[in-house]
Amino acid sequence: MTEQILILDFGSQYTQLIARRVRELDVYCEIHPYNNFPELTPNIKGVILSGSPCSVRDEGSPRVDLSQIRGQVPILGICYGAQVMAQMLGGEVQASQTREYGRAKLNIADHDSSLLAGLSSSSHVWMSHGDTIVSIPDSFHVIASTESVRVAAYKLADELTYGIQFHPEVTHSTEGKQLMHNFVVGICECKQDWTSESFAEQTIAELKVELGNDRVVMALSGGVDSSVAATLVHHAIGKNLFCIFVDNGLLRKDEYEQVLHSYEDMGLNIKGVDAKDLFYSELAGLTDPEAKRKAIGKAFIDIFDQEAHLIEDVKWLGQGTIYPDVIESVSVKGPSATIKSHHNVGGLPDFMKLKVVEPLKTLFKDEVRAVGRTLGISENILGRHPFPGPGLAIRILGDVTAEKVHILQQVDAIFINGLKKWDLYKEVWQAGVMLLPVQSVGVMGDERTYENVVALRAVTSVDGMTADWAHLPYDFLAEVSNDIINRVKGVNRVVYDISSKPPATIEWE
Repeated sequence: MTEQILILDFGSQYTQLIARRVRELDVYCEIHPYNNFPELTPNIKGVILSGSPCSVRDEGSPRVDLSQIRGQVPILGICYGAQVMAQMLGGEVQASQTREYGRAKLNIADHDSSLLAGLSSSSHVWMSHGDTIVSIPDSFHVIASTESVRVAAYKLADELTYGIQFHPEVTHSTEGKQLMHNFVVGICECKQDWTSESFAEQTIAELKVELGNDRVVMALSGGVDSSVAATLVHHAIGKNLFCIFVDNGLLRKDEYEQVLHSYEDMGLNIKGVDAKDLFYSELAGLTDPEAKRKAIGKAFIDIFDQEAHLIEDVKWLGQGTIYPDVIESVSVKGPSATIKSHHNVGGLPDFMKLKVVEPLKTLFKDEVRAVGRTLGISENILGRHPFPGPGLAIRILGDVTAEKVHILQQVDAIFINGLKKWDLYKEVWQAGVMLLPVQSVGVMGDERTYENVVALRAVTSVDGMTADWAHLPYDFLAEVSNDIINRVKGVNRVVYDISSKPPATIEWE
């Protein structure tokens, strides 16, 4: 079995970031709710307790049964995780008179500590807590402090149990990666053999056993996740994988033909379905974003189910579900609040009666891309920006018509091609254009116009959970704006969205 670190989630905004840092060490890890985690098995080499928005002093705040893990594997409590262990084992946590938020200088008290090995004598760490540990049992040993917090890090005597009141997983902790390496590789003795190559090899072998000679049907979108998932299944069962690519009329300009051609070059057994008219019909007159999403989802299921029934003896549905989809679709008391209900999770209609195979459900987006490169998938697919499942329908504010889609496709193509021409595409995590439900006065030649406004949106991000607006060059924006107004009939004004997430979202609907 693959070695792994178990992360118990108390609801911290940083829990996924902890997992990312462990994975960057080529060590597999899983996130589980603090109140519903698996029994320890020999392949679980250590446990990390996450932070939390809760206070350990609150009635009903999350608790974990430490007897199930203490003494069996090394433990690292981070922020709330450190405080809850200290309190449950006889220490005291109080609301701090000197709350620490932001950078703090760590003063190492125990230079022989395995957890702090290699850290400089005054390392900078990131604090984010209002409570602080004010007293600890005799069995605890303080290994680091800050100017205002005496117990910034501790170790329990005679066992590999540690607590830290700072966040090593964030980049602001300058030597956080070293500390994580000390715990995961040094203390937990993980081998660092979980790589994209090993994942691909192991997953294909498991799919061969799981699927056998069964037939699998899969909807492809042209995106990274579905493309990599399909390639893994294709390597396992070849022509027994049947792929369906639906043109819903809401794709980017020429995307249907380009993506279909790319898939055929990859050797995938794929069928393209032109269903534009059905989707436009279902969307007619709808303005509410959720109503549009539901109409698109229903139309897609109808088309996909119809096409799937044309294939004999299909037993499996392949999906490109990735790890954040799984995490964000689980909502229990305490752990990270559900942000979205992803279309890949729990979206299979009962009447299809197919088993589901999700080869990427343990991977983050960057890991999916790494596996794709291992499989030899073209960078034209792997390097594509994320694109919303409902497509351009949620970038057209208000009702959707074929004419509006055509306008938006032209504008979007100019923007995206401009980013590529200026070598900005790879610097941006996601980009797109919104067609606004307003018109503005303009002047073209000697005539006044009253036409549409479009908003350009480009953001930088790591995983889309937070995002900053991309600071694109003024000369680039000027050129793109000029091209759009001159070349796209029906648009006479271009604006640029400079909102970050949070408080705004990346998409407008």
